[in-house]
Amino acid sequence: MMNRAEKIRNRLEEALSPVHLEITDDSMAHAGHKGAMESGGGHFYATIVSEKFEGKSSVQRHQLVFRALGDLMQTEIHAFSMKAFTPLEFQQKGNP
Repeated sequence: MMNRAEKIRNRLEEALSPVHLEITDDSMAHAGHKGAMESGGGHFYATIVSEKFEGKSSVQRHQLVFRALGDLMQTEIHAFSMKAFTPLEFQQKGNP
């Protein structure tokens, strides 16, 4: 059975074909948080680098990500924050 982070990874890889993808499950830092307890979902942070972000605004990039996550946002995810870069932007920030 896949854990939440694996489900997120699969959805993002399928939709965005990222050249770099880091997902951090920060749920334990929010243990006891009322909203997380009610929804049962986790807290996640991701760095996503994809050519599909080329020519897209920050809002459009986030929309692509949330569209890819779909129903996971209602069931598996309580909070999701991200940094979404094109490969060139990621490289210009000093990453390989």
